[in-house]
Amino acid sequence: MWFWFGIAALALIGEILSGTFYLLLIAVGFVAAGVAAVLGAGLATQIAVVALVTGLGLIVLRKTRFLKKREINAARNRDVLMDIGQTVVVTTWAEGNRTKIRYRGASWDARLAKGAVPKSGPHKIIEMDGTVLVLEPEEK
Repeated sequence: MWFWFGIAALALIGEILSGTFYLLLIAVGFVAAGVAAVLGAGLATQIAVVALVTGLGLIVLRKTRFLKKREINAARNRDVLMDIGQTVVVTTWAEGNRTKIRYRGASWDARLAKGAVPKSGPHKIIEMDGTVLVLEPEEK
């Protein structure tokens, strides 16, 4: 029965090292199984308690969108990509709202953001789609 608490401690250590909530849920499930063992439940019941508590915890976190709040769209995050928010100058647009621009001393492929009107002049980088810069006209 005490091995459930030991496994829970290992899961908590893993949680601290990884920073996810999944191992925390598993640790809570192991603790619940340990409590079930102390109360005299059989091994099959203890395993079912681990699965039930962990599954319910995951459902609660998903329904409350707690895990979604931590997710970041790196392609649009200025803290991840230094190019987001920078200004470039577009001289002409080709077919399909694509163009080639000079930026940071190199030639880049760029495309216009959805819903934006193609025009020449200064544009702001709002996203990186692989190696393609996604641009929108700068507000004047």
